Amino acid sequence: MTIMIPTWVDGVLTPVEKLEAHQRGLRHMAVSVFVMHGENVLLQRRAPNKYHTPGLWANTCCTHPHWQEAPATCALRRLQEELGIVGLRPVYRDQIEYRADVGGGLTEHEVVDIFVADANASLEVHPDPDEVSEVRWANIHDLAAQIARHPDEFTPWLQIYMAKHKESIFHGLAPV
Repeated sequence: MTIMIPTWVDGVLTPVEKLEAHQRGLRHMAVSVFVMHGENVLLQRRAPNKYHTPGLWANTCCTHPHWQEAPATCALRRLQEELGIVGLRPVYRDQIEYRADVGGGLTEHEVVDIFVADANASLEVHPDPDEVSEVRWANIHDLAAQIARHPDEFTPWLQIYMAKHKESIFHGLAPV
């Protein structure tokens, strides 16, 4: 199945096939979700068959909206598709742009709408094994130290979020 994502080509938002956008390093739209329980964030380990950054830890959910799909709709869709999570209400927090080499000649150059959703201890998570190999909760205050000790275990975008955007993502949720 070919997935067309919103990408800027010559300054115009245009549908481009997802892999092509990464191969060419084109600036494109993305969505990231952080599911929180107090000061803990739900992390996912990307499945080993992902075409980039397999086996690395990432925030709860990261994806690209389909062409003409609203970011909030995309966030809900991917929480359900990747993790089987339903019933949460992600809240828009910020928009972040970054560029990162993700290996294999691929580049993420994303304009990311960031969402945060509160969950309780009874949150049911049912990961799709084609997307996610495991999940775990991490304290947001310890996560930056974990990334500093073992950066090769985390996706480039999670490293960027925690190093440069922690305040805008987590402000008001817990002391940062």
